[in-house]
This record gives sequence, C-alpha cells and structure tokens, in this order.
Amino acid sequence: MDTTPGLDRLLDEAAAAPVDGWDFSWFEGRATEERPSWGYQRLMGERMAAAEASLDIQTGGGEVLAGVPARPALSVATEAWPPNAARATALLHPLGTVVVAAPDEPPLPFADGAFDLVVSRHPVEPYFGEIARVLRPGGTYFAQHVGPASAFEVVEFFLGPQPEDARGARDPEGERAAAEAAGLEVVRLRTERLRMEFHDVGAVAYFLRKVVWMVPGFTVAAYRPRLREMHERIRSEGPFVAHSARTLFEARKPPA
Repeated sequence: MDTTPGLDRLLDEAAAAPVDGWDFSWFEGRATEERPSWGYQRLMGERMAAAEASLDIQTGGGEVLAGVPARPALSVATEAWPPNAARATALLHPLGTVVVAAPDEPPLPFADGAFDLVVSRHPVEPYFGEIARVLRPGGTYFAQHVGPASAFEVVEFFLGPQPEDARGARDPEGERAAAEAAGLEVVRLRTERLRMEFHDVGAVAYFLRKVVWMVPGFTVAAYRPRLREMHERIRSEGPFVAHSARTLFEARKPPA
C-alpha cells in the first residue's frame, strides 16, 4: 500500500508553517543540506570572544548569534523584517544583545568606527562601503555569504533556464573586488557547493516561502501545477537534488 502523503496534504502543511526566523527544524525528515566544512558559527564565536564591540547584520531571528558561547560587552544586531526583528529581540535581549530594526539597504544607523567586528550569515547583499565605514581601523568583517547559482536547480524548475548574469550573481571574486574598492583587505575567501535533497514537495514549497528571493512572488496557489509535477517526479524518481553555494568571507580594515 502506498502510504506517501498526498499532494494536498503536503502543500497545506507547507502553506501553514510559520516562516519567521532562520530555524530550519521544520525540514527534519523532509529535506537535507550538507554543511560547509569550515563551521561558520564556531569560527564566528571565536572572533566574538576576542571582540570589544560587534555588529551582526541581518541577524534573521537571531539564532546564529544566540548560539555562540559568548558575545562582547557591546553586542548589536540589525534586522529588517518585523517578524524576525521581534523574534530576535525575544531571543537576544536576555543575552545582552540589542536588536535594531533597520533596513537592509544603507546607511547603517551607527557612527563611523563603532565596531571592531562586523558579522553576517547569508546577507541579502553585503554593502561593503557601509561595512568599512562602521568598522574601526584594524577591525574585521567575518561572514558566510550565499554563493553563485545557489539552489538553481529549484529556481530553474519553476522559472525555466536563467540568464548567465543571474547565474553569476554573488560571484566571490566580484565580492572581493567590491570589498577592496571599499578599502578592505580580503584575508580569506573560500566557496563550496553542497548537496541538497528534498524528499517531498511540501519541503520545496516551504523552502520557497521562506527564501523568498529564489522564486519572486512564489505562492503555493500560483505555482500549484509545477508543484504537482515536482510531486510526481519525487514519487517516481526519489528526492529532488539541488546544490547550494556558500562562501566564507573575511576582510579587515587596515589600521589607521
């Protein structure tokens, strides 16, 4: 007997699940993604322990920052999306971190040279000019960026083949050049491609609801015909396989 959940049930579950924060526990048993070999949260924690004043840009729900063993005496995070800002405030305030509701785009609401460490995990876009401005001389920017053509197998299933300029966005060497143009010295740059597996179509639908820039305007209702096709493909062929891209990025502002 086929006990695979039906399309309606899977999509109803995905449509009802909350998408605030960056907690991906909903995917347990439904999707997997390899982790980068470097261990970003651990490395970020090491830098936090040695910092005097830190800024976490686009903190999401604050989960990554909350997971490090210690934060400096002055610890600040920014977040643009109100549900995430509320979630991050509830999580980080008890740990001594101030959450500032601020847009992703410049300017950052801080004075020049306010921080000796700026971090970010998966920023929508790293605005290196602003990062350099709020860093003290000798300060460090340490981040994990989304790399080029990340999960494009999913994107192209729904949107069709993408132009080369879209596939090349978030190019690590382009980001290096932008950081250097802002006066930063890039000291570490490393990219890995990592296997993703979606075991049911509900996981795909939830992923696209949560990571909204992958398929702009995605809703379960609007893309139901393609979701049905993916459902049948997974049932007949097994997990839908894609590949994420992650870049470890570390840069320093030269001493005065």
